[in-house]
Amino acid sequence: MKESITALRALQRQLYAFRYAEALISYDEAAVAPPESEAGRAVAAEEFARLRYALLTGADTAALLERAARDAEDEQQAAEVRELKREAGRIRNIPPGEYAAFSGLVAQAMPAWGRARKDSDFAAFAPYLEKIVAAVRRQAACIDPARDPYDVLLDQYEPGLTAARCDAFFAAVRGAVVPLLAEVQKRGAPVRTDFLENDWPLDKQRALSRRLMALWGLDPAHTLLGESEHPFTDSLYSGDVRLTTRYLPRDFTSSLYSVLHEGGHALYDSHVDAALDYTALQGGASMGIHESQSRLFENCVGRSRAFVECLWPTLCELFPAQLAGVTAEELYRAVNRAVPGPIRTKADELTYPLHIMVRYELEKALVHGELAVRDLPAAWNERYREYLGITPKNDAEGVLQDIHWAGGDIGYFPSYALGSAYAAQAMDDIRQALDVDACAARGDLAPLREELTKRLWRYGCLKETDWLVESLCGGPFDPAHYTAYLTRKYTALYAL
Repeated sequence: MKESITALRALQRQLYAFRYAEALISYDEAAVAPPESEAGRAVAAEEFARLRYALLTGADTAALLERAARDAEDEQQAAEVRELKREAGRIRNIPPGEYAAFSGLVAQAMPAWGRARKDSDFAAFAPYLEKIVAAVRRQAACIDPARDPYDVLLDQYEPGLTAARCDAFFAAVRGAVVPLLAEVQKRGAPVRTDFLENDWPLDKQRALSRRLMALWGLDPAHTLLGESEHPFTDSLYSGDVRLTTRYLPRDFTSSLYSVLHEGGHALYDSHVDAALDYTALQGGASMGIHESQSRLFENCVGRSRAFVECLWPTLCELFPAQLAGVTAEELYRAVNRAVPGPIRTKADELTYPLHIMVRYELEKALVHGELAVRDLPAAWNERYREYLGITPKNDAEGVLQDIHWAGGDIGYFPSYALGSAYAAQAMDDIRQALDVDACAARGDLAPLREELTKRLWRYGCLKETDWLVESLCGGPFDPAHYTAYLTRKYTALYAL
């Protein structure tokens, strides 16, 4: 191996060590740390960011990347250079002090959000969000002053994504979902849900989570399930993936579907080719692609009639009293019912993209300076009345329900809706060669995992995002697959 490539790999191992430490800080904050410990964590996060920035953007690194680009002998080496150049280019023009301070700000904002949500007090969180919005606007201007700042932010999560593309995508989704939801509410056959309002013992819910992890094929030797206020997944490398869930005593489906969702993320991260570990290529290629895997396993598989019937004996074993007099078909209909509600993470597949549209429009307005943070709760409630016909009863179930803005992730939300659309198109293509329902019915998802490994998982960031989307979906992305999937499902479910 040439000297420049050896040095390139050494650089990436150093950067990996920083990512590892930062991921552990994030996991610790959400799942382990005491509730008022953010001061020390903010200092550590800021210093790690400062060190990582210096290493990635220094003159020696820039010279090394140029040498390595000339010396690369295979696709992986060339891709490592490409991704490092892209990462360095995103932050090089941000002042180092500002870049580091942002990590400290986020480390303080996350627990502040948690306390504000608990107290349903947006005003307590607003000063942090004002600083975050101002910071990401400045960063976007540093990264590319010639571009729309929101486009710059979108590109960090889904390379090549723009507000114009989002607008076209959401217009197509809105055109299908809004009239279909109106038909469901007007003419849909009733769905029984009374049994969901029950006491679901937490120890039994935790036992169910362990069985779900096994069904998904997640190895407990390399995958850890914890608990946090807002479920998430962090991958340290392919051999160490952490995910969390949240247990609610009166709603077992919350933890059930958060484990299936986060399990999809974990499957993706744990099946990246081990040759990409400790390099810039490990992990998922974009957030839209990553969300496609969580939404595929949560919804396309996890809410399918075949999977619910497969899971039914386990549920009856764990919750015999709660499910007495209930059938598997009734549970299938209940977990797929379309009912507008205030909470995104509890939303059904049909109303889910409307929740994302609210967040997309509001964060775009924040970045463009068209909406002040202090006016966010009123704007949030207004859009919920317009899109879903409901009004959140307080800030906790309204504007404070998501952790993303507290984490500085402005531009992330469209990835969820894109991920759902990618998943629907991928499943249309996969079903041409694989009977997914038969696999789900017998609890054998190995063939599906093998197909997704072949199409997507193994590559990590080796390939460009557009290539991976086409590989996953079986052709160029077309949101018509998503709207057709929703139409088929809910027309049948409600006998329209």
